[in-house]
Amino acid sequence: MADRPLSWSLLVVLLASIVVTLFPIFWIVMTAVKPPTDWNAVPAIWIPSEPTLVNFRTLFNPEAIREFGVGGVSQAATMSVLGSILSSTTATLLSVTIGLLSAIGISRYSFGGRATPLMILSGRMFPPAAIAVPFVIIFSSVGFIDTYSGLIAIYVAATLPFSTWMLKSFVDEIPREIEEAAMVDGKSRLMAHLTVTLPLIRGGLFATMLFIFILNWSEFLFALVLSYTNIETIPVRLAKYVTATAGTLYGVQAALAVLAMAPLVIAGFLIQNHLARGMTFGAIKR
Repeated sequence: MADRPLSWSLLVVLLASIVVTLFPIFWIVMTAVKPPTDWNAVPAIWIPSEPTLVNFRTLFNPEAIREFGVGGVSQAATMSVLGSILSSTTATLLSVTIGLLSAIGISRYSFGGRATPLMILSGRMFPPAAIAVPFVIIFSSVGFIDTYSGLIAIYVAATLPFSTWMLKSFVDEIPREIEEAAMVDGKSRLMAHLTVTLPLIRGGLFATMLFIFILNWSEFLFALVLSYTNIETIPVRLAKYVTATAGTLYGVQAALAVLAMAPLVIAGFLIQNHLARGMTFGAIKR
C-alpha cells in the first residue's frame, strides 16, 4: 500500500508543532551569543548582529563579562558542571541497577505481593517540597548535608520508583519460557537473567537510563536545600546569576543552559537506535 501524501492541514499542524517545540531552544541559543546590550533590548533582537562568546567565557572566567561593563559574577561554573556530572551519573547508574533488580524480583517472583509495585510508586506521590525538609533533618544527623553522598542518595531515592516501574514493564514483555529454557540448558537463575533477560530489554534499559539521567540532571529543589558551599549543580548555579547592579544575567544563564543541554542531546543521539527500540517495546509475543 503506497504512502499517502500529507494533507495541507496536517502539514500546517506539523510545522506549527515543530516551531513551537524548537523556538525555546532557538531563543536560548541566540541569547547565549548576545552581548549584554542586547539582552533586554526593546524591541527584542532575535538574531544578534554581533554574536559573541563572552557569555560562555564568563562561565569559567567570571571576569570576562567585565569587558562589557557588567560585573557581579563571583564564581565560575566549573564546580557546578563537575558536580552535576558526578551526582547525576552516579545516581542514574545506582537507580537503574537497583531498579532492574527490583523489576526482575517483582515481575518474575512476585516479591512482596501485589501491593509492592504500588507501595514503591507511592514514594513519588508526595511533592518534593513535602519530603525535602525531612530529608534535610535526617541528613543533618548523619553528616550528609552539603556532600555528594547525600545528594546522590536523595537522587536515587527520588528516581528509584520510576526506574523500577519502567523496567518492570519491559521485563513483563519477555516470555518466562525463554529464561526457563536457558535454565534447562544449565544456567542459574542469575545467569539466565543476565544473559537472556538483560539483552532482550536493552532498548528499554537505555530509554530508562536516559529518562532517569534527565530527572537527575535537571533536579533543583533537593540540590538547593542540600548544598551550601562544598557542592553545587547546574540548576542551582543558574538561579545564582542575578546581581544587584546588572539584574538577571540572561546571556550567562542561557550559555549555561546550552552547556547543560549538550550532554542530553549527545546521549540521545548516540543511543537513538536503542531509544527507538525501547519506546516501541512489545514486539515479542508470548
